[in-house]
Amino acid sequence: MPHPLLELNRLRVDFALPHGRVTAIKDVSFSLQAGETLALVGESGSGKSVSATAILRLLPEMALPSGTIRWHGNQDEEDLLSVPYKRMRRIRGNEISMIFQEPMTSLNPLQRIGRQIREVLDKHTSLRGAAANARVIDLLEQVGIPDPHRRATSYPHELSGGQRQRVMIAMALACEPKLLIADEPTTALDVTVQAQILALLKELQQRYGMAILFITHDLGIVRHFADRVCVMRHGEVVESAPTQELFECPRHDYTRMLIDAEPHGSKPPVPSSAPVMLDAKDLRVRFALKKRLFRPNEVFEAVRGIDLTIRKGQTVGIVGESGSGKSTLGRALLRLLESSGDIRFEDTELTHLDSSQLRPLRARMQVVFQDPFGSLSPRLTVGEIVGEGLRVHYPELTRRQRTERVVQALEEVSLDPTMRQRYPHEFSGGQRQRIAIARALVLKPQFLLLDEPTSALDRSVQATVIELLRTLQQRHELTYLFISHDLAVVRALADTVLVMWEGRIVEQGETEALFREPREPYTRELMRAAFLDQAA
Repeated sequence: MPHPLLELNRLRVDFALPHGRVTAIKDVSFSLQAGETLALVGESGSGKSVSATAILRLLPEMALPSGTIRWHGNQDEEDLLSVPYKRMRRIRGNEISMIFQEPMTSLNPLQRIGRQIREVLDKHTSLRGAAANARVIDLLEQVGIPDPHRRATSYPHELSGGQRQRVMIAMALACEPKLLIADEPTTALDVTVQAQILALLKELQQRYGMAILFITHDLGIVRHFADRVCVMRHGEVVESAPTQELFECPRHDYTRMLIDAEPHGSKPPVPSSAPVMLDAKDLRVRFALKKRLFRPNEVFEAVRGIDLTIRKGQTVGIVGESGSGKSTLGRALLRLLESSGDIRFEDTELTHLDSSQLRPLRARMQVVFQDPFGSLSPRLTVGEIVGEGLRVHYPELTRRQRTERVVQALEEVSLDPTMRQRYPHEFSGGQRQRIAIARALVLKPQFLLLDEPTSALDRSVQATVIELLRTLQQRHELTYLFISHDLAVVRALADTVLVMWEGRIVEQGETEALFREPREPYTRELMRAAFLDQAA
């Protein structure tokens, strides 16, 4: 049997922190053959990304790695932890490349796409001038970027999320590496875009014969993409097996927990006699596009004449690709965006109210945003964040009364109230999402807009957040508008689903009926992309 292309043997990574050493990786061992796809799975903090960055020697200075990482990229075996730095720079990009998790933070916002890809060629190849430019266009074509000559002159913010991820893949493949490390390459992408990216990676793997180390927390993807799986927990590999064997006969309790964490259950529909909470007629949202010299002003219509009724106690799920108008619709319904049409919240017409007239209603209509870390102020403690709305909407409350309400809200979301003096960065992603929910609940709202609240969470954390939302809804008779591109989560939480495409509702109905027999081709396409096991 040939030598493995990559072999980790008892890899250990400690971090030297001011208060002492912290061990992130404990004696991790696995191997990867040429042309093979190995998935590293586990929850956030399990050590997946640290293992990957150790392979490329991209760990911070405070990291103290030990063990061996054997690389057989050439005829001679090399230990990547001990090769000279000059040789390591040649290995990066030439022999081993990496696709990072968030392309918007990995790409330089001040440089055009073509220049960023050309930089890889300048560092690792002899291509220059017209030959380098031709290679850039060829790479963009290979990864399926439309009109590559024009897109090469675009900046990252001018591309969609899926296109930015394709650019990252083009950069990683510029030197035709033998190993591609893909760190959560489909996180937060639409299901259809996710399916396209995975198909693209498979196609390119076959073309170049490269191995792929695929890091993810989404076991649905792993089942259909990987040849073998390593399950990591607390910096250790707790189980390793061929993919089919691992899913059919998981041996470790933690592996079984991950597999069982897929969203499940369903919500019964509310009766048609339930009172109407929110009603919209012919709702439209238009944005003025950038003015161009000697051309008339252009207007983009993001939401196009939508009628929507949400009843008390109902959970309405909105699904669709990025750009379909989901979030725009949700924010327009709460008058967070200018719109035309009629919007009625209970017995109040919202359309013609100004900001001062809307303020008394804001406590009854709250929002939980997609990224809790971005929506929570890093300068405020958790107690101050949760209590901020009370100071605005209930100024008559004493300091003690506000503290009591904050404590009660944190207990409602199963957080220890004694931690309210800490700051957001001291909490995990799931805990931060609970803080965001507590911030909304402290005002005792009747209606919650949940905008992708579980998209960046591990499946196991998603399951606990879903269960929390169900419990809170039953306890307080809450009404939810749940926006997501994750159809499995929507199916578990919503009793009614709206499918949006290009600013319109193309299909709607009770959740189970719609998932069982979707009528529209676009809905069926979303289903196929989301439930890969049914499409296999």
